[in-house]
Amino acid sequence: MKIKAIHTIPLLCNFKKEYHWADGVTLSSPIVLIEIETEDGIVGVAESGVGPTIEPMLAILHDAIPHFIGKSVYDANRLIWDYFMTGFKARGVGSQYRMFSRTMSGIELAAWDAIGKAIGQPVCNVLGGAVHDKIGYFGFVQGDTPKELADHAKELIDQGFQVLYVKVGRGDDLDIAIVKAVREIAPYVRLRLDANEAWDTLRALRMMERLKPFDIEIMEQPVPGTLGPDGLLRLQGVGMPLAADQSIYLPEEVFAMCSTRAAQSIVLGPHETCGALRWRQAAAIAAAANVRINIHGIFETGITTCIANQVGSTVSNLDDGNQIMWQLLAEDIIEVPDLRPVDGFLPVSKKPGYGFELNRDAVARAHENYLRQQAWTQTHPA
Repeated sequence: MKIKAIHTIPLLCNFKKEYHWADGVTLSSPIVLIEIETEDGIVGVAESGVGPTIEPMLAILHDAIPHFIGKSVYDANRLIWDYFMTGFKARGVGSQYRMFSRTMSGIELAAWDAIGKAIGQPVCNVLGGAVHDKIGYFGFVQGDTPKELADHAKELIDQGFQVLYVKVGRGDDLDIAIVKAVREIAPYVRLRLDANEAWDTLRALRMMERLKPFDIEIMEQPVPGTLGPDGLLRLQGVGMPLAADQSIYLPEEVFAMCSTRAAQSIVLGPHETCGALRWRQAAAIAAAANVRINIHGIFETGITTCIANQVGSTVSNLDDGNQIMWQLLAEDIIEVPDLRPVDGFLPVSKKPGYGFELNRDAVARAHENYLRQQAWTQTHPA
């Protein structure tokens, strides 16, 4: 099954409302839609997660695509890393694994969709079979003020979510007020926080001590990811479970994190690992260390949710509080399936490929939005 063409469509998907986090305020999600067309008429669809701008990723994709034309879709992983060695690393940017992985992940993931469609099987079966029938997700609490966040937390509890996730790192007193308000409205749920690398070591120690009375299940990446395992090891004395996020992208980094026992949870998505194969390698490394892996969301559409549901269902150590981001969008670009979790869970699709259908009109609107707007973030002064 040879690759006839690879199409890229840059999209800008607006959010319903402002997204507040440690890095400011984000207004939309930049995406590159990837479609692999085979000579047999099969079309595999995925997306590449973008940041901070689309254009550099489009340049890499357009340089890479000729290396795939006429080759077997079953060789996609080998072709990706052949291109890395001869077309990307050879130009003196070999250290940029993360940029490369996020860019090329859409091709790797679209190839699995094409294979699944060609043989009439869901991707989870292509990868060896699902070990979970449904995947659990946390309720992603949104808002600016403590009251807005508490009100949204109440809505999520009413929808059946058993785990809530709150962004901190927005200012010490504001963080305490936010967590206090959410905990008061949700006294019994499992509560997770993410500071998105906002604190240095001393500030992280101080803030974690202040937050301990609110019964925090996991504190995610409170210090810069560039510190690696050592950054999290310095925080062990607080006695709060830690999740590694921005400090890990590669399976090799997961190995280093697990071998040092610096984190109790690995937060990682298939875009960051350059697709499904290496994400499952990372999950296996974590499993060998008796550490859970959480699906990490990026600024994405429902495509990535369908992908993560299929790939995540194949690993035994998957957590029950994973991340989805499509619900932030004013308009998603998939028609089916319905991705609203029921009591925090989504079933694993049994349809061929990833089991979704695109809303082509929504894709066209998102592409037009990209053409109209180039800036995708806005940061409010502190």
